[in-house]
Amino acid sequence: MATLDELKAKYQGAIDALTHFGYTPEVSQDGDKLKIKANVTSDVVKNRVWDEVKAADASFADLTVEVTSDGPNDSYEVKAGDNLSHISKFFYGTPNKYQKIADANGLDNPDHIKVGQTLVIPA
Repeated sequence: MATLDELKAKYQGAIDALTHFGYTPEVSQDGDKLKIKANVTSDVVKNRVWDEVKAADASFADLTVEVTSDGPNDSYEVKAGDNLSHISKFFYGTPNKYQKIADANGLDNPDHIKVGQTLVIPA
């Protein structure tokens, strides 16, 4: 049976994904499984956690995840130096989904975002 530290190391990417978005997940051992529990603002964050879980072990037989969300989409306030590729990488782990954000916000030109603007980040 794996120890808590071994299981945490295996699924560190999922734990890090939650902390990346400002959450402090409850992490414990339940028998031979690691348990990760958190409530997040959106399915965007929840999906990012699951991407990390599947990257660690597609069967995740030694893991229980209880990540609930308050809704499908997230929001983000544009900061100085941001661009849609940067925001896409932050939320999706890849800069290549910038067009998804542009489409969700009705942006004809993805380069035309402004500091202080609130963007919808779709799941």
